Amino acid sequence: MVFSSIFFIFSFLPVTIVAYYLVPHRMRNGILLLTSLFFYAWGEPVYLFLMLYSILFNYIMGIDIARKQRRGKGGGVSLFFGVVINLLILGFFKYYGFLAENIETLTGAVLPELELSLPIGLSFYTFQSLSYLVDVYRGKARYQKNILSFGLYISMFPQLVAGPIVQYSDIDAQLKSRKTSMDKFGQGVRYFIWGLGKKVLLANNLGAVYEAVAALPALSVLSAWVGALAYTFQIYYDFSGYSDMAIGLGRMFGFELKENFSHPYCARSITEFWRRWHISLGSWFREYVYIPLGGNRVSVLRHILNLLLVWALTGLWHGASWNFVVWGLYYGVLLILEKYLLRRVTERIPILGTIYTMLLVIVGWVFFFSPTLGAAGSYLKAMAGVGTVGITDEAGMYYLLTSLVLFWLSWIFAVPTASRISEEHMERSDGWAPLFLLIHVGIFMTAVAYLIHDTYNPFLYFRF
Repeated sequence: MVFSSIFFIFSFLPVTIVAYYLVPHRMRNGILLLTSLFFYAWGEPVYLFLMLYSILFNYIMGIDIARKQRRGKGGGVSLFFGVVINLLILGFFKYYGFLAENIETLTGAVLPELELSLPIGLSFYTFQSLSYLVDVYRGKARYQKNILSFGLYISMFPQLVAGPIVQYSDIDAQLKSRKTSMDKFGQGVRYFIWGLGKKVLLANNLGAVYEAVAALPALSVLSAWVGALAYTFQIYYDFSGYSDMAIGLGRMFGFELKENFSHPYCARSITEFWRRWHISLGSWFREYVYIPLGGNRVSVLRHILNLLLVWALTGLWHGASWNFVVWGLYYGVLLILEKYLLRRVTERIPILGTIYTMLLVIVGWVFFFSPTLGAAGSYLKAMAGVGTVGITDEAGMYYLLTSLVLFWLSWIFAVPTASRISEEHMERSDGWAPLFLLIHVGIFMTAVAYLIHDTYNPFLYFRF
């Protein structure tokens, strides 16, 4: 089940909201837990047992770590055991095939083939489980005594499928007590509608352009760049739209989830881009991998190695493919170059920094969307004019001209101005508020019309 579906919007969500607000406050976590488990089981019922195991195992491990610390035994062995088991589960389902393929290539040994589908949201709720265990071990948060509250933290449907990745210390207090109000509920509705519009009206249409270009038998320089640009905007509106919907849903139920995107395509450097893109993932790796490795409080060589390791893992987190590892290392190298060589240039000439960042990000997405490294190399060659049918072709011109308005809107809504104006006026009670309310109603109705009419409604991060 995805947020941008008719069933979710008109069946699952209304029933959940009514049930949540009809019961006493002490029962609301239980209602959200039950509906979240139903939400998860809707797509893959068999993996509900994996989810329940993850909840029970990490709940017990949190208690074990806390008790051993009280007894002066540290809890480090329990933490290590909990981390290893979580990573083994993630590795088995997500990386077994990748590992088997590489072992066969290197040694000739053939491991048994297993037809395993990736459990939805596994990467996200595994990282949340690890966050909980580490936060309890560090004393950053108290262990959760109520298994229903802990189960809700792991399985809460607004952020289950694609984040934002919620660190336990950020939500501990909200699991115990949170405020709901009509004003907060209204903010949540507006967030949800804004995200739905980004996902359905922009991302889906941009995805159709990218798919059409990717299906061409041969590419010109123009068609290659049109396809790459379409994907660049598609993945942003697809993922940021879903994150906005998740934040909005959280607010409807009283939760304050942190922003996951902050206009990344306005960044003036790759460093700034990654402070603005998938913020919760960057925060997780910084908090639980980069800083424990020593961060930047080490020698230059060690710092470089730390960055490369973190970004290789970041790439691998996104998928079991060398494409993703290379994509991660690509950004690791760029961040190292910026740290030690390029920072002054991008800081002194902001517009140059924005252009250079955008070009490098577009190139990076080629590794992300290509099925193999060879395919990525061929696509990059086409963008550079090597082995193409020419600078322009009829297909490239057609998709460029028919997508100009879509690209223009994509850029307009990628910069802060539009969202800032909307937020400012929706909070005011003057004469402009009804106009912006009408705009949001229009976005919602148009998005619903698209969902009813169009069957093309992918969500890219389902496979991560």
